Amino acid sequence: MVRRLALPAFAASITVAALAPWLQPVPARADPALVFPGMEIHQDNHLCTLGYVDPVLKIAFTAGHCRGGGAVTDKDHNLIGHLATFRDNTPTGSTVATDQLISDYEAIVLDNNVMANNILPGGRPLVSTPGLAVAPGQPVCHFGVVTGETCGTVESVNNGWFTMSHSVLSHNGDSGGPVYLAPNGGPGQIVGIFNSVWGDFPAAVSWPSTSEQVREDLGVRSSPH
Repeated sequence: MVRRLALPAFAASITVAALAPWLQPVPARADPALVFPGMEIHQDNHLCTLGYVDPVLKIAFTAGHCRGGGAVTDKDHNLIGHLATFRDNTPTGSTVATDQLISDYEAIVLDNNVMANNILPGGRPLVSTPGLAVAPGQPVCHFGVVTGETCGTVESVNNGWFTMSHSVLSHNGDSGGPVYLAPNGGPGQIVGIFNSVWGDFPAAVSWPSTSEQVREDLGVRSSPH
């Protein structure tokens, strides 16, 4: 399933009353909302985790099954962006065939008035390396707004998705969170977006597969990074 939504353009005008300069009210200036990977986001009644943020392009990603009506807000109900496109064919039930292709991403266009960075809550930058994939037995970490950072190993690599060991934890609200390599002393390297738990194993859609789907859906030639 693929959906694309055209984002409306907004224009605003302000009429200032003809008051003497010393009588004009001074508007309060609120700090702009900050958008970063691993943050809590809300769409309609869905609570999820933001997976990856490109601060230059001002695009962010989470799980497709986290989508709502369009508007995306932070935990304080500040508007941070709008749904641009998504795929979501997440099966219902508790099991899935290993050869079944699973797609589950949402691209969010961030509002111009928000600040964006690529820093995880623990202080580690999260970067995208085109083509970087995982292999069974490889150590990975996942960050969710409910469980925080938990780390384990890749259990199996399947058709556009992979499962992880029991050391990686997840609860409702962690969907969409980043799955990444966490080398000592270096930035995290995103390899997946958290999807669900199949049987006993947490699962994520692979970032290389998701990047390819983004290119197809948005008609761009380069991967999000």
